[in-house]
Amino acid sequence: MDTLLDLLNSRPLVNGEEQDALGDPAGGRRWAREHGGDGSPAELALLRGARDVLRDVVLRERPPAALGPLLEGVRRTPVITSDGLEWTVETPPHARLAVEAVLAWAATEKHMPGRLRPCANDECRLFLLDRSRANRARWCSMAVCGNRAKARRHYERTR
Repeated sequence: MDTLLDLLNSRPLVNGEEQDALGDPAGGRRWAREHGGDGSPAELALLRGARDVLRDVVLRERPPAALGPLLEGVRRTPVITSDGLEWTVETPPHARLAVEAVLAWAATEKHMPGRLRPCANDECRLFLLDRSRANRARWCSMAVCGNRAKARRHYERTR
């Protein structure tokens, strides 16, 4: 789940300028290694593509079927362990992180439908996973985006 949100949020706007954690080779390698990857050029290219498709799917700009090509060659194999049945995912090494993000999206949609969404701040590009009981979270960060929106509304009311 963390890899999914981190991937979706790896291209934020900072002071109105886009920052891309996967954009330059050194930063991309660092991001991938922090998430269990190797940071190879093939892995980074696939992660950037997966991020764009996942973003569009979450925003409902593309159908979930657009994620299909990211899962080509992936197999799930059942394994019986002392704890019961577990599933292992077999994928090319450079595709593992992108596949994990897609599988995390699918699990989120199945178990928490509608809770993965963009921040309600129009000037923010981040996504949030609403874990609140009422499913009413709107901001990626109440301290930043939520506070700005509330301050803006207050200013408009008192003006």
